[in-house]
Amino acid sequence: MSKIENETENHEMKRELGLLDATMLVVGSMIGSGIFIVSADITRSVGSAGWLIIIWLLTGMVTLMAALSYGELSAMYPKAGGQYVYLKESYNKLIAFLYGWSTFMVIQTGTIAAVGVAFAKFAAYLYAPLGDDNILFSIGGVNINAAQILAISTIILLTWINSRGVKNGKIIQTILTIVKILSLFGLIIAGLAFSFRTEVWQANWTDMFTPFRWDASTQTKVTIGGATLFAGVVSAMVGSLFSSDAWNNVTFIAGEIRNPRKNIGLSLFLGTMIVTVIYVSTNIMYTAVLSMEEIANAPADRVAVAASQYIFGTAGTLVIAIMIMISTFGCNNGLILSGARVYYTMAQDGVFFKQAAVLNKFEVPGWGLWAQCLWASALCLTGRYGDLLDYVIFVVLIFYILTIGGIFILRRKYPDADRPYKAFGYPFIPALYIVCAAVICGGLLYYKTSTCGWGLVIVLLGIPVYYISERYRKS
Repeated sequence: MSKIENETENHEMKRELGLLDATMLVVGSMIGSGIFIVSADITRSVGSAGWLIIIWLLTGMVTLMAALSYGELSAMYPKAGGQYVYLKESYNKLIAFLYGWSTFMVIQTGTIAAVGVAFAKFAAYLYAPLGDDNILFSIGGVNINAAQILAISTIILLTWINSRGVKNGKIIQTILTIVKILSLFGLIIAGLAFSFRTEVWQANWTDMFTPFRWDASTQTKVTIGGATLFAGVVSAMVGSLFSSDAWNNVTFIAGEIRNPRKNIGLSLFLGTMIVTVIYVSTNIMYTAVLSMEEIANAPADRVAVAASQYIFGTAGTLVIAIMIMISTFGCNNGLILSGARVYYTMAQDGVFFKQAAVLNKFEVPGWGLWAQCLWASALCLTGRYGDLLDYVIFVVLIFYILTIGGIFILRRKYPDADRPYKAFGYPFIPALYIVCAAVICGGLLYYKTSTCGWGLVIVLLGIPVYYISERYRKS
């Protein structure tokens, strides 16, 4: 028996996470920097206060439908790996591998990189030399700035903490998520109670359902409708969907959650509901404090900073910088904690580096954590993490569609299987999600062909990698 097989048998994942921990992982992984920024781009795309709120409500509805459907899968397969496992059981190892490949190459690591750099950029508000304009040195013509180094440093720190056991990661996750929830609710209440601008609110909501597009070059607005409105909604939802993604990360660590058949599904519902309420409430606050023009043209899209300057005065930038640093640090902790569990399960299936199947002495997949850390750090240095995130929104939705479609497949394949929890509203709610997500995907493919095309290229590159690894494994 090999050393790796021995180590894997001698160490087992500990079920140390309860319902609160799982819910905080869902919330903490979802809330990063998006809610503080993306409303500017949404407003430029659809214009009015009513449509801004509609976009966030639609995003919340779509996310909640997916989460309610996932409950059945998580109860059937309460194992580490989550979505990878569901795809393997519903379809085959190739489809599951393509998801895991995309997760490692872009989805998880690219998000970790982007969130890390967001942390560093807002840290520069507290100490300017930490900004991305402070070039420290060059390697092969590539400029390395202070923000990238700080981002990498936080990724390494969080990876080290999580490599020392799941208990360390869960403590950080729970504390920081509670802090960010309280901070966001504090910002919402402060804005609505103390900085409510009646004339701004009335102006924003007078023609609340008249959609228009802001022209940044001429500072004018153009009323839109029909196909143009659909294109605007699709474009706007890229930001809101990205801000609401990563809710499924809790399923990756099913092997470390107590009573997973109950707690995973419940944490998905509670977590996505909490985030939806926070996101919609935050945007209502924005419309009470800022005009739609101010939201659309916020400097560097930092809507929360613009709002906080009305709420807290000159200290507003400092307040938001600290909030976003807490939010992004906690978000990355959740992403780092959960991601390596996918590679662990892939390695056990023989389709990832075999070292990733080893649990270290703290009963966590240490090798996978550090491999994830290395690639996420590399993405920080390339400067292309933002592009990569745009590329994969389409791909993420495709895999969600496939996963929820798996509920119908598994009901046919295993009609008598134990289902402690059944998808809420089956078959209507899962089918409605698939239709909604497919419409969004179709719009993205039509209106953003180049970015969606690159996303598909990243996925398809995994096909030869899969067959090469299978041939190597069998030889």
